[in-house]
Amino acid sequence: MFESITQSLSDALLSFRGVGKISESSIREGMQQVRNALLEADVAYDIVQDFVARVTEKSVGERVLKSLRPEEQIVGIVHEELIALMGPVDHSLAIRRDGLSIIMMCGLQGSGKTTTCGKLARRLKESGITPFLVAADLQRPAAIEQLKVIGSQIGCSVYAEDPASSNPVQVCRNGVKEAKRTGAGVVILDTAGRLHIDSDLMQQLQQIDTAVGPDQALLVCDAMTGQDAVNSARAFNDALELDGVILTKLDGDTRGGAALSVKAVTGVPIKFIGVGEQLDRLEEFHPDRMAGRILGMGDIVSLYEKAQREFDEEEMLRQQERMQKGKFTLEDFRKQMRQIRKLGSMRDIMKMIPGMGSIADQMGDANPEGEMSRIEGIIDSMTPAERQNPDLIDRSRRSRIARGCGMEPAEISKLLKEFAGMAKMMQGMSNMGLKDRLKTMRGLTEAGMMNPGAELVEKKNRSQRGPRDTAIAREKKKKQRKDAQKARKRNRKR
Repeated sequence: MFESITQSLSDALLSFRGVGKISESSIREGMQQVRNALLEADVAYDIVQDFVARVTEKSVGERVLKSLRPEEQIVGIVHEELIALMGPVDHSLAIRRDGLSIIMMCGLQGSGKTTTCGKLARRLKESGITPFLVAADLQRPAAIEQLKVIGSQIGCSVYAEDPASSNPVQVCRNGVKEAKRTGAGVVILDTAGRLHIDSDLMQQLQQIDTAVGPDQALLVCDAMTGQDAVNSARAFNDALELDGVILTKLDGDTRGGAALSVKAVTGVPIKFIGVGEQLDRLEEFHPDRMAGRILGMGDIVSLYEKAQREFDEEEMLRQQERMQKGKFTLEDFRKQMRQIRKLGSMRDIMKMIPGMGSIADQMGDANPEGEMSRIEGIIDSMTPAERQNPDLIDRSRRSRIARGCGMEPAEISKLLKEFAGMAKMMQGMSNMGLKDRLKTMRGLTEAGMMNPGAELVEKKNRSQRGPRDTAIAREKKKKQRKDAQKARKRNRKR
């Protein structure tokens, strides 16, 4: 997510690096690039102006201008201001200890409102609260059936009435009564949407608000619509006084304008974000983590939390014990790959690890998931004994494995060679702390061992790069090193 703004901001902030002493004029010039990056990301104009003004004011202070590493200070200031722009956030949903809590969900058609109702219900159910869904979107014919299907998938009751003989206000009122009768803890109202904001929609939502008195009114916005999402949030908030916003389709949003503008423009916090179509893809919105992602710093906390949810803890402990004893087999490697795939795409995982975002960007059109499937296919074609002890694999076994997975024997040899080196490193990592593990993983990735797409990237780069291009690149790097050395010498003299 946010690939465009991450790249643009990285380029803008890169102008401060390696230039030695920074002047006020160079800061203002760099801030102009930051301003352009935010405008290109579809951030509201007024927000951009205020943001750049605050960052500039702090950056031209004595603390930055006289700092030994002014570029780091400036990045830190931008990071702080991004957090302030998107926060603070309260993730609570005003759930009552006793009695029924009512959450009214609203939004335009196509924003993912009905699916988000299911995601929120699933999240509540996992926390030990009994949810109850009410299908009050009578505007879209398929909405009722969709909510029923979602309810059956998560094991949640759904209340619905015949659209021909009912109206949304009546459905919500009766749905709340039914939820109380069944002893549910939270009722979620999937209200009607429209293709655009109109007076009829707002009037209907106000009537529902008056009839049932929800504890929370949450707006579901499509992050990919940028400023349209911000404008709709403003209009809904004027009519209903929203308690929070849920941004959907954030995994497909390359610009980030909505996430950066909603809170500042409306004053309504972003409580949750949707990062996929599956019902478990609803996450709490953390401004500090999002700011880190936008600046390419990664988001190791979210990755760790996701790993805790998805990984089999007992299996991980068994594998760690085996590695400490010097036993890390192809069977273990296959299990680890399968667990990693539960976290999402390799590209997204790498961007959440500090220092590895740029490597993910270099992958271009490479398909690491396809490479992982290829590796898994090779391992699947081995016997259990061969997975436990790769040394058993001689020429005849290699040919048999190659026939089984439809590949060349040379590819089998290459995998075995890379695995032997990785197994040693993984054994060493088993006794490391988190920080040292990340450093080692970064080294593995740069070497291509932890990145199944690395070979694809290198092949692509080689195919697009001629001998002359390579020589020019070498000369360019050499010149950059010399310029950096000269800059350091000038600084020492000063």
